Amino acid sequence: MKPNALRAALAAAFAATLLAATAHARDFRSAEVHPNDYPTTLAVQHMGKLVAERSKGKLGVKVYPNGALGTEKDNIEQLRIGGLDMMRINVAPLNSVVPETIATGLPFVFRSVEHMRKVLDGPVGDEILKAMESQGLVGLAFYDSGARSFYTTRKPIRTVADMKGLKVRVIQSDLFVAMVEALGANPTPMPYGEVYTALKTGIVDGAENNWPSYESSRHFEAAKYYTLDEHSLAPEVLVFSKKVWDTLPKEDQAVLRQAAKESVPFMRKLWDEREVKSRKAVEAAGSQVITIANKQEFVDAMKPVYAKFASTPKLKELVKRIQDTQ
Repeated sequence: MKPNALRAALAAAFAATLLAATAHARDFRSAEVHPNDYPTTLAVQHMGKLVAERSKGKLGVKVYPNGALGTEKDNIEQLRIGGLDMMRINVAPLNSVVPETIATGLPFVFRSVEHMRKVLDGPVGDEILKAMESQGLVGLAFYDSGARSFYTTRKPIRTVADMKGLKVRVIQSDLFVAMVEALGANPTPMPYGEVYTALKTGIVDGAENNWPSYESSRHFEAAKYYTLDEHSLAPEVLVFSKKVWDTLPKEDQAVLRQAAKESVPFMRKLWDEREVKSRKAVEAAGSQVITIANKQEFVDAMKPVYAKFASTPKLKELVKRIQDTQ
């Protein structure tokens, strides 16, 4: 064979090999409402690196931050019909889809971050992840969402009485709506991406979220009073579409599960560091941090919420097991 013909043949063979490799590579699309440098976003990206390494480049994960693939509510439906592969989401919007998630979203159900992590790393956490499969979702792992607290635009919250009449943005969750109602305020459910404008224009008087979200969303620019009531430690969860999952070979499923689990300690380290950094940043920018003198009155106000949402024997048992975990 002549040199030119040989080179052409080698180039063609190389191109065919490359095309074949590309044809077999698969990037799973993962939705995320937070920015690219947020701990949960970075954790899913880390999971993707582990997946790519262990599948020898056959599989990968592409994260779409900043709500690029739509709202969380839309993403849940896309997952269930197989139109989206993965997403990171707080358990609250899943409450109406997977009732077992209600137990982890109840206000003040976790005593501390350490307590929450112990519960979710154990049999209760595994049971809740498993329950998602009957609803078209595969629960892969729990991430932290920190302690959620209220922040307001016009006046600080120091007591339950200070909540009366305030319009407060909440996650699109019936449980969070009921929680804010129980405190005497007026809940206003809306997507995360709309909150900054709502605070700035006075559509709402306040909202509730964790330190990193309060800081990264710039909500502190409009709502400078941050009240440390820490009413919720509702976790984040990494979920996969069951329709897509069922099409994957067992070995690919195993790679995804293991990578998701191993991304948890990575995420927690980033989260703990980010909480400290975010709090320092917003305090330096002029936010006022208010410590509640009588937290018990907030806890007591939640009795109707527990009566309404933890009403089935199954949920009562889950709540008890959470509370009994030492």
